[in-house]
Amino acid sequence: MARISIKGRMIAMLATDGFELAELIDTRERLEKAGATVEVIAPARTQVKGQIRGWKARDWGDSVKVDRTIDEARPEAYDAVVIPGGLISPDLLRMEEKAIAFLRAFGASGKPLAAICHGTQLLINADLVRNRKLTSWPSLATDLRNAGGHWQDSEVVVDGTLITSRKPADIPAFSRAVIHAVEHTTV
Repeated sequence: MARISIKGRMIAMLATDGFELAELIDTRERLEKAGATVEVIAPARTQVKGQIRGWKARDWGDSVKVDRTIDEARPEAYDAVVIPGGLISPDLLRMEEKAIAFLRAFGASGKPLAAICHGTQLLINADLVRNRKLTSWPSLATDLRNAGGHWQDSEVVVDGTLITSRKPADIPAFSRAVIHAVEHTTV
């Protein structure tokens, strides 16, 4: 069996303070192990010394370095975009028009777009869920249905180039689906 490789592919992870630590860190590690270069992008105003702080369990966790601001990032430079969840980060980002514009532009590219947990909130604001099958943290099922999506309770749902998962326990399946999608996307 051939080893999966996405060497040379560039993946953006869109987050800000309050991202679910495991959903960014563990997913990033799996994507990098498969050969991708992963850049964390965040709004300039939310960073402190070029970092954003994660959320772990019931308190603040570690910080991660931001590689580019949303102002600096160009959607066409990436082969995929991954949105980690958490209660805070997606809620803050959905109020950032530049983040929503970035996702709309990327969503039109036909390249893999992935969200886990509450990350799907950004897909709603970017109007990228209408008539799509997807999953999320269960509390968002009604929001996604109201936005025109077809929600299902599954570990990972792949609808074309849209990849979604529910929670940190789904990270292995989520990461495999993202890697598979990037591997099979023409550069």
